[in-house]
This record gives sequence, structure tokens and C-alpha cells, in this order.
Amino acid sequence: MSLLRQGRWYIAIGIAQWLLDWGALVALSHAGVAVAVANVAGRVAGASLGFWLNGAITFAREDAAPRWRQALRFGVLWGSNTLLSTLGVTWVATAFGLSWAWLAKPLVEGLLAIGSFVVSRHWVYR
Repeated sequence: MSLLRQGRWYIAIGIAQWLLDWGALVALSHAGVAVAVANVAGRVAGASLGFWLNGAITFAREDAAPRWRQALRFGVLWGSNTLLSTLGVTWVATAFGLSWAWLAKPLVEGLLAIGSFVVSRHWVYR
């Protein structure tokens, strides 16, 4: 699959992931759940959707569906990104307030998505 086609699918699926992730963060933190916990919960929801769709569509290969090795690699990438995301969103919430953390979440996730595409294409789904 071409880089352009993969990029388009990665963005489309990423938007769906982000909506699920951000929605969970806002809903849970609005309900009183700590921002760090709400962020991780949102990322778990988005990651579940993203691993399945990106493995089945974006980085699909005819000879393989997502397997345990890809799942393990995805877990390493996801864990690293979750740590960075949670630190960033929690810092914003502490420094500027919850509303600013909600607004900062898309920027934080967008920055992480750029690196994630490269790592996913060349390592996770290989």
C-alpha cells in the first residue's frame, strides 16, 4: 500500500480514535475522575479501536492480520505515548485548569500521532 494511502487511512482512523479518547477524557474528568486516570481510560478506548482498524486497513498485509508480536510492539508504543500524553495533559490541568487541559489534549495527541505513524509503519505492523 502506498505511503499516501496509508497516510490518509491513518488520519481518518486517528480522528475516530481521537474523538473517542477526547470524549472519554472530558466525560470522565467532568464527572470528577482525576485527569491522569481519565486520560489513560480515554487512550485505552482509542487504542483498542486504532490497533484493530490500523492493523486491518491502514497497514494491512495480505499474508497477516495483527498478531501477538504486533500487539506487543503496539503496547510498547502505546505505553510510551500514554506516559507522554498523561504527563502533558496533567501538567496543563495543574498549571492552567481543567478546561485548558481539555483544549490541550488534541494538540498533545496530534504531536504524538506524527511519530506514531512512522513507528507503526516501520516497526509495529511489520
